[in-house]
Amino acid sequence: MGTADQIASWDAEADGFDEPADHGLTDPAVRRAWRDLLLGVLPRPPARIADLGCGTGTLSVLLAGCGFEVDGLDFSPRMIELAERKADGVDGVRFTRGDASDPPLPEAAYDVVLCRHVLWAMPDPAETLTRWLRLLTPAGRLVLVEGSWSTGAGLSAEETVRLVEGTGRSASLTRLTEPAYWGRSIDDDRYLVASAADG
Repeated sequence: MGTADQIASWDAEADGFDEPADHGLTDPAVRRAWRDLLLGVLPRPPARIADLGCGTGTLSVLLAGCGFEVDGLDFSPRMIELAERKADGVDGVRFTRGDASDPPLPEAAYDVVLCRHVLWAMPDPAETLTRWLRLLTPAGRLVLVEGSWSTGAGLSAEETVRLVEGTGRSASLTRLTEPAYWGRSIDDDRYLVASAADG
């Protein structure tokens, strides 16, 4: 679990977390862009998805609405509280409090491990990836949405591809430069890296 300071920091972020267009997906065009993007790299529903570092559960709820079985995980109690509120009345989605760096979820149980803007914040991204891959079934897929932001934080696309390939899997890279994903034009590097068991 994160430190008390880390948890308090993310709890404090929770109430405003959905304000960016890509976090809350309240704009129908942005929501549709993310739905189409993810459905293009995910197996067919009702595949089982672990959404690690799920925040307020926006992607978990979106994908449950598409027929997937989703377990969302976050170490912030306030994020989980807001995620559960967002998921009220939505079938196929559950939320658990836990640390995304070492998820307390069953191994070899998921068709997809999905993480958005999480890997860059891990103290040891390579070790974390190894733990995440243990959650996957033999044919499971890893889907990472990451970025190297103008603030200087993040991981470059090349770094993320190298990390995934370092696990012995291949990686496919999709740049996410279109404003439709973010609700505005961007000037930093945002992307999706997907890795299926068969490459």
